[in-house]
Amino acid sequence: MTTALAIENVDKFYGPLNHGVHAVKNLSMRIEKGEIVALLGSSGCGKTSTLRMVAGFEEVSRGAIAIAGKPAHMLPPVRRNVAMAFEGYSLYPPLTVRENIAFALKASRLPKATVDQKVAEIAKLLEIEDILERYPSSISGGQQQRASLGRALIRDANLHLLDEPMGQLEPQLRAVLRGRIKHFIKERGLTAILVTHDQTEANALADRIAVMEGGVLQQFDTPGMIKERPANLFTGTFVGEPPMNVFEAFVTGDADRIRLKLPDGLALDYEQGNFAQGVRDALLQRQRVVIGIRPYAVRRAKDGVPATVSANQWLGDQTHIAADFAGGSLVLVEHDRTRLERGETIGIRIDPQNLHVFDAGSGAAISHGPELA
Repeated sequence: MTTALAIENVDKFYGPLNHGVHAVKNLSMRIEKGEIVALLGSSGCGKTSTLRMVAGFEEVSRGAIAIAGKPAHMLPPVRRNVAMAFEGYSLYPPLTVRENIAFALKASRLPKATVDQKVAEIAKLLEIEDILERYPSSISGGQQQRASLGRALIRDANLHLLDEPMGQLEPQLRAVLRGRIKHFIKERGLTAILVTHDQTEANALADRIAVMEGGVLQQFDTPGMIKERPANLFTGTFVGEPPMNVFEAFVTGDADRIRLKLPDGLALDYEQGNFAQGVRDALLQRQRVVIGIRPYAVRRAKDGVPATVSANQWLGDQTHIAADFAGGSLVLVEHDRTRLERGETIGIRIDPQNLHVFDAGSGAAISHGPELA
């Protein structure tokens, strides 16, 4: 495969080198031509700074960026051949929506008929045909955002950089446009990098997701692998809805069993054979670990570890049950409508194949379940 973007050991400081705000820390990643990659994280994690360094709107403090195999981090934005849709829209106020979208095409001296056809196609895709003759100041924030997105997607560029491209849109329209935009990008073989704090958007659009926190790349993998095999505790708890349940546990073991002691005198007891040899050794070498379990993997069982129901919500297609468990709160998801009263005691079963185990100090994953260990 051809590498569309290579980021090598990049740092971004706002202020003096090594003394300012360290917004991006030693970031390295490679994105292949035709990929859609999402930079996912909370506000201030470094994802937008990364995108702006790729575009050339922020200087690289240290490290290198190559686009289409050529060094780019010293080039001005106009020479990088990237198309960018900003979160702040950045449409040209004196131009109509049509003229904004067509601006780069006209600069390329394409025939008027070709420009008109491409603008009509992208306007239909984004449902903005009825505002093409209006000016940015006369349309809503959501319409401005779609116009900015159209102006970026219509361009022939090495990279399409999309910064929170649908943040102002209504949920129903976002859901429709996600599918259309992904099809548009894939059909044309474009390479796109999406910045978002919305994991639904990242999962729906991206081939791979780069999870960032505190300026550090936590994990770069497919949506499925990030959810099922989180590299660390941060990724495990940040990705997934409802979030992963986590509890501190103390490890004891004998010749046949591993026991994970939880707060309030509770414990999970497993046969050692349920864990791969490397995981068994890693567990038994530690006194303390953090265990995680996805809400949809928690089961109720009459002979399970006791918990007390604190809330029970039917959401139309699934039940979310919250329970007081091991000194904290545990959430489980069931697809049938479950009638449980607040204060009712239930039994909780956590099968070993669904257990995630993390080092208590570093947060690094020890186990993703025995079949994946």
